[in-house]
Amino acid sequence: MAQLSIKGLRKLYGRVEALKGINLEIPDGEFCVFVGPSGCGKSTLLRTIAGLEDINDGTIEIDGEVVNDLRPRDRNIAMVFQNYALYPYLNVYENIAFGLRSRKAPAAEISKRVSEAAEMLGIEALLDRMPRQLSGGQRQRVAIGRAVVRDARLFLFDEPLSNLDAQLRDGMRAEIKRLHQDMGKTMVYVTHDQIEAMTLADRIVLMRDGIIEQQGAPLDLFERPTNRFVAGFLGSPQMNFVTTRIVKDDGALVLQFDDGRKLTFDESRHAALNDWIGRDVILGVRPEHITRAMGEATQAANGGAVLPVVIELVEPTGTRTYVQFRLGQTAVTAELPSHVVDRPGTTIDLLVDMNRVMLFDPETENVIA
Repeated sequence: MAQLSIKGLRKLYGRVEALKGINLEIPDGEFCVFVGPSGCGKSTLLRTIAGLEDINDGTIEIDGEVVNDLRPRDRNIAMVFQNYALYPYLNVYENIAFGLRSRKAPAAEISKRVSEAAEMLGIEALLDRMPRQLSGGQRQRVAIGRAVVRDARLFLFDEPLSNLDAQLRDGMRAEIKRLHQDMGKTMVYVTHDQIEAMTLADRIVLMRDGIIEQQGAPLDLFERPTNRFVAGFLGSPQMNFVTTRIVKDDGALVLQFDDGRKLTFDESRHAALNDWIGRDVILGVRPEHITRAMGEATQAANGGAVLPVVIELVEPTGTRTYVQFRLGQTAVTAELPSHVVDRPGTTIDLLVDMNRVMLFDPETENVIA
């Protein structure tokens, strides 16, 4: 296993600063996922760790050793690429064994390690095949096998599942997670898919524009985001955002929308919001926190607020149904059980869980409550 320490890391391409002073500590045995939109710097950060990109400033340490000036092959890192990077003229066995042969490992050791990796990945029957005879999922298993036979101290994955269809991605995601559990090695994984990040990671590092916006356990980022970007990036469907205003109404604090509708806060949240009375805020509420209202008792028990709506769009998925309605001028999505709403135009009372909503400052976009 390996501990990875990154301090003050900067990377420039001409005048473009791709990484802006990254500081990051990844402990032994952790599965860390870099996630973010295209162009955020996550793949560049991974490539600097691997030694495939030079850095302009800062240090990269692996187990206390500064590796800034070490060649990729001297860093003892195994990497799995997005495009598999298999040798087309070598069969599966030879592809997996290639790195061991280049390091002049004994033949018996090579055979043992390849057999163990093939068994772990369920590709024992494919060892004699050529890459062109394999499916995309099988090729990715071979690429992973070539990495795991190495006694590397750090394993890097650069969007390894992005070329696979949805069903294969689900299966491979589970295999990679099981692989980490079995090996206990430090792994760093890059993806743009927030579902992959949430399901795989011990810790997520969410990036934007060359900086780390927030890092932590998946549920910490999901439930306690620091700003609107983090809140909106994690979650599918994503969080709803609606501009509104906090006002006082009959002694209670409410959110008032430009169509006249209101959502009332429980008294427990008044103290945190007093400074925002009369000011605009951005309401953030996840689709799963908008449910069907079942009466005043339900409202009181759940700290919720009833919202009458007209459904504009119905999207059944089988076990759940996503519906859209308007709140002010903004389209809002709610996640309901199947068959609650079957067609657009239906008028229904929904219950917004006011204990789970988030509020953001319209100027800074940081969480205010």
